[in-house]
Amino acid sequence: MKKRLSFALLLSLGAFSQLSLAEQTLRFGVDPTFPPFESKASDGSLQGFDIELGNAICAQAKVTCQWVQIGFDSSIPALQAKKFDAILSAMSMTEKRREQVAFSDMIYNTPSALLTPKHSALTDDIRTLRGKSVGVAQGTIQETYAKAKWAAQGVNIVSYPNQMEIYPDLVAGRLDASLANAVSAAQGFLNTPEGKNYAIQATLVDKELLGNGVGIGLRKGDAANLKLINDALAQLHANGTYDRLAKKYFAFKVYP
Repeated sequence: MKKRLSFALLLSLGAFSQLSLAEQTLRFGVDPTFPPFESKASDGSLQGFDIELGNAICAQAKVTCQWVQIGFDSSIPALQAKKFDAILSAMSMTEKRREQVAFSDMIYNTPSALLTPKHSALTDDIRTLRGKSVGVAQGTIQETYAKAKWAAQGVNIVSYPNQMEIYPDLVAGRLDASLANAVSAAQGFLNTPEGKNYAIQATLVDKELLGNGVGIGLRKGDAANLKLINDALAQLHANGTYDRLAKKYFAFKVYP
């Protein structure tokens, strides 16, 4: 009798485990204002490399994906408040952010760039930037870098809710330059009619302030989701899914 009860209990526990896995949801926080990584299509649906990568992670891990839209500057507080499980929104892995969140393995690495009108004399040399206005997106590594390195030396750093709101002011001449992610600037602005008279004048590297690649941010102590995501990422690299997605969005290698 005890053996039959034990066997029945094991069966029920196994069924419960499978049901729990099938019903598990992984909630990603995202700010969809950063093409080609994340943006909204004309019908309002989410699109971009991060979106497809996140969906592929969920498919590989056999869990359900849920996307929660939020401003980038609010993403870490919202993560800590458990409004979602992870941030998948082109978040660079800086030492300051590592104090607040745990990061997955690197998902890509792209530089920051100074965006100006073509034929501009501006560069990342502070002597050319003094007295000029440079637009940055709130909460980004570019904002952190510009305020730390340039603001005290006479550069007017102007923060915007997101990068897409910077471009109209740049075109209108209210800004002299913008410090942004190089890939987003190229594909989200330079490759558009509005950006035809603009160019990247310099790329910047600073591991302390600009980070060393992009990762998926999770709450510290969330070992289960960290393992789930890293295991899925490793499998996506091994089976070619990552490379297929990267080639769809980028004309160059974004993963070391």
